[in-house]
Amino acid sequence: MKDMIDVQNMPDYRHIEVDKAGVKNLRYPIIVLDKAKGTQSTIASINMYVGLPHQFKGTHMSRFIEIIDEFHNKLISLKVIKKILQTMKERLNAVSAHLEIEFPYFIEKEAPVSKAKGLMAYMCRFIGSLKEKIDLVVGVKVPICTLCPCSKEISEFGAHNQRGVVDLKIRFKKFMWLEDIIKIVEEAGSSEVFSILKRADEKYVTEHAYLNPKFVEDVVRDIAKRLLDDPNVTWFSVEAENFESIHNHNAYAYIKREKDLKL
Repeated sequence: MKDMIDVQNMPDYRHIEVDKAGVKNLRYPIIVLDKAKGTQSTIASINMYVGLPHQFKGTHMSRFIEIIDEFHNKLISLKVIKKILQTMKERLNAVSAHLEIEFPYFIEKEAPVSKAKGLMAYMCRFIGSLKEKIDLVVGVKVPICTLCPCSKEISEFGAHNQRGVVDLKIRFKKFMWLEDIIKIVEEAGSSEVFSILKRADEKYVTEHAYLNPKFVEDVVRDIAKRLLDDPNVTWFSVEAENFESIHNHNAYAYIKREKDLKL
């Protein structure tokens, strides 16, 4: 039988390091922490990359799958993410390792008046990288409702509102529950979004939003204020996008801050 050449390990003479090489959009079952129920099973989309040294022609793609398979049925905590990154870096002889895990996370929510229960899905992300030191970011995408302050001010009755999405990413010193991060975002809108609303709930939600008008600028500023006041948070980026109901465009606002930990 002819010997099979390991082409990936062959030398490359261009002397250019590849920042990220690996596998993308791997669908995989994972288990994550659930504040109410202990754990939750979901399906993630996983990206795994390494920094490829300039002397190697390519990386070994199959090893990424082998590594993630070793953590099958294990809770995907921040400690486990660190271990996965260390394994990737060592086994692939890489200068850096990068892991992105995006998954729907389900929370049971009660309607404000009827108390009808329904599941809300939130897209969440764990983003980790390892070079000389570990870097971990947690992200959530949260739907909200906003009511336009300008429309309310200039109209004799009524005001236009819209559903929007807030994308929040944070770094922190001590563990934070996904539920608590999501709640920070939901409380910044004119109203929360629910999966089930009866008539009494709809009345409450629309009236609550009318009494709490918000621009996208207000939303990101309110979230930023809470995170700047939280000593556990070291860095964040927050962006809000409203899918306008009467305009042919979306409204958008963004804030990113690295906190001065010396203060």
